[in-house]
Amino acid sequence: MCPGNNEGTIGQLHSTEECVSINEVLTRVGDKWSLQVISQLGEGTLRFTELKRSVNGISQRMLTLTLRQLERDGLVERTVYPTVPPKVEYTLSDFGRTILIPVTALAEWALTYRLDIQAAREAFDSRQLAVSGVNKS
Repeated sequence: MCPGNNEGTIGQLHSTEECVSINEVLTRVGDKWSLQVISQLGEGTLRFTELKRSVNGISQRMLTLTLRQLERDGLVERTVYPTVPPKVEYTLSDFGRTILIPVTALAEWALTYRLDIQAAREAFDSRQLAVSGVNKS
């Protein structure tokens, strides 16, 4: 856990510098599109258009940016074949495959508890509405 967050710590206390690094990595791989791209590439090598079709709602520009960021981080490998037109394939690197286990575990957790989260949100919203209604009188 990071300094200032010591309730219910599971692991060791990390320095502020480590926390910044952890945050940078989690922000990158945990964004809306990266998780979906990583999951799809976990199934195997895909061409750009195949990947675009398999990631619902992503624009061509966002897919390009996401792939570049993941390639820069060493998680994705891009292979260009000298054909006309050029053939480009994307695959998870060996390093990128190491993220599949935690990503899969997080996805399974989200699926298991999605209804609990929904119920908690609705209860919270109801309490907030009740409090704001009381304050208006």
